[in-house]
Amino acid sequence: MVSYTKFEPVSLKDHPVLTEKWVQERIAEDPSILGLGDLELKDKERPQPKAGRLDLLLQDPDTLRRYEVEVQLGKTDESHIIRTLEYWDIEKKRYPNYDHCAVIVAEDINSRFLNVISLFNGTIPLIAVQMNAFKSGDGIGLLFTTILDEIQRGLVDDDEEIQEPADRDYWLKKATPKMIAFVDSILGDVQQGAPGYELNYNKHYIGLRKDGRSNNFVWFRPKKKWVHLNIKVKRNTATDEFLSQAGFDSVEYDNRNSGYRVTITEEDYKSNPEALIKLMNEAHDAREQ
Repeated sequence: MVSYTKFEPVSLKDHPVLTEKWVQERIAEDPSILGLGDLELKDKERPQPKAGRLDLLLQDPDTLRRYEVEVQLGKTDESHIIRTLEYWDIEKKRYPNYDHCAVIVAEDINSRFLNVISLFNGTIPLIAVQMNAFKSGDGIGLLFTTILDEIQRGLVDDDEEIQEPADRDYWLKKATPKMIAFVDSILGDVQQGAPGYELNYNKHYIGLRKDGRSNNFVWFRPKKKWVHLNIKVKRNTATDEFLSQAGFDSVEYDNRNSGYRVTITEEDYKSNPEALIKLMNEAHDAREQ
């Protein structure tokens, strides 16, 4: 018989022990609980010039994108929003070579402030996350729900010229000749269903182009021993199950770039190329519609 456990909502704002610092520590221990991906802790209580301290600085280990996170118990307010944007702006100016995103975390983000936050979205990469605490026995659980995501920008296609240029030699040194040859072999499979495409080298990824025009329905980020293969198709349950049944262990959906990211070795790919070729063909067909 399955046991039943009752979860009681808890107000952290009114709790005598569970402070904002306690919440920060829980996120620092496991940043993935925010639901923003497999992020890593870069810093906490990070001093800001003449502006206090940033609660948490998180970073995506693959894209190196940085997230400036500000936590507030209870309702969000004007000072919380201003503080979050101020710290985001400071970090962006201090480290302009990174992509930055501001993250507001609060127990209650009401419609009024959600509307205010929405005004910035589109010009400032901003995510609002609502935090709920629940008690079960002696334990406390935290649930984080993204209630405002940043506008999806995806990879640059038509405006590819603003990306920092690179070439094949750059990637041969950044990854390995073996992994670039692996990318070449995947490209060969792409060309079976989408002839005429060639690799388009950029500093942070290798995309595709045809007749001089970028079309990143598939793009690559080679590493030393594997390749992040990114396939730009909308997420759905059928595709999730299809990839799971295909036997690929490392699959995740990249909400920011609206596509599946499969981390594969050459051996992984050779064990079942048909599955990924099918998905790449679907991505191409969707972009051509």
